[in-house]
Amino acid sequence: MASFAVKAIDHVVLTVKSIPKTVDFYTTRLGMRHEVFTSKGSERHALIFGRQKLNLHQSGAEFEPKAGKVQPGSEDLCFITDHPVDEVLKIWQSAGIEILEGGKVVDRTGAAGKLRSVYCRDPDENLIE
Repeated sequence: MASFAVKAIDHVVLTVKSIPKTVDFYTTRLGMRHEVFTSKGSERHALIFGRQKLNLHQSGAEFEPKAGKVQPGSEDLCFITDHPVDEVLKIWQSAGIEILEGGKVVDRTGAAGKLRSVYCRDPDENLIE
């Protein structure tokens, strides 16, 4: 039995084919903020939202330590917004983003209960909800 409990996620690492394309997608399509920082003497990139962030690793040049089987396009990420999901759908459609699940908002269950979700893929084909 654990003698502690996890409280929240601080960050997730995405291994990507192109940091610039990933930054563009997440900043223009999801409203995240791009941050460049230095760690262990190397320039790093992160996407900030709320009190969390996505750290980006360039595929083939990942930082150590890293996951055992890194590859672009293997994530399934669900984000929460205060913006009405029907408007998110319209914004993504007007931007030419391919919408999954029949191109419409669908009902799902998340960590906090029922969700209305819209799905697409980022430049690496990660599933974005």
